[in-house]
Amino acid sequence: MWFGESEANVRDVFDKARAAAPCVMFFDELDSIAKARGGSSGDAGGAGDRVLNQILTEMDGMNVKKNVFIIGATNRPDQIDPALLRPGRLDQLIYIPLPDEPSRLSILKAALRKSPVAQDVDLGFLAKNTHGFSGADLTEICQRAAKLAIRESIEADIRRQREKKEKEEAAGEDAKMEEDEEEEDPVPVITREHFEEAMKFARRSVSDADIRRYEMFAQNLQQSRSFGSNFKFPESSGSTGGAPAPAGNAGFAEDTQDDDLYA
Repeated sequence: MWFGESEANVRDVFDKARAAAPCVMFFDELDSIAKARGGSSGDAGGAGDRVLNQILTEMDGMNVKKNVFIIGATNRPDQIDPALLRPGRLDQLIYIPLPDEPSRLSILKAALRKSPVAQDVDLGFLAKNTHGFSGADLTEICQRAAKLAIRESIEADIRRQREKKEKEEAAGEDAKMEEDEEEEDPVPVITREHFEEAMKFARRSVSDADIRRYEMFAQNLQQSRSFGSNFKFPESSGSTGGAPAPAGNAGFAEDTQDDDLYA
């Protein structure tokens, strides 16, 4: 890769977003490209810092008229560069907690919507006993239970084929003509035993310490932005004198031209 090609790719992505407006740009694992600058030891000539600088420049070039909404997701918000969280950029923090019991039940139903589940499997009880599990953790339980059912079905089919072969060898050619009927699946559904076995290997991917760290970060960031929480206009009805202030941004009516850096 040539020097400066990463920044050119960033410009190209934002140019495509502006051309496709209105649109939404979603950056998953934002911490991989937006880490705090200055601590990139081992970085190839500071490429990570240059990419982040280019992203900040492109965000500053986005104004209301462009209708491009930028969203980022991360599990490590404390590593995001503070400049990216300033007003006008990614200034709205939305903390998404772990799913509650109704949400866990919905996740289990969605994960098993195409899988045959036995009637006696109580997904509500499973959702109740998986407190602190994320959506990925619940999906892993469903996948493991399905794999256990498939493995049991394959092993039963192997045993049945072995027994069938032994019977054919013992009875001769006459028995082969009578084995044309269709055979049923020995394990047609995912049973309670499969889920019980899957729960033995279940684990939480998000610890309580991680949850406390996320909540503390969200609280600290909210407190740092609550400077004007007690702001109030005076209740006096008299005029303060002078010309009335224009409503909204009417005072900048002359600024009707697009001030985008790459317009």
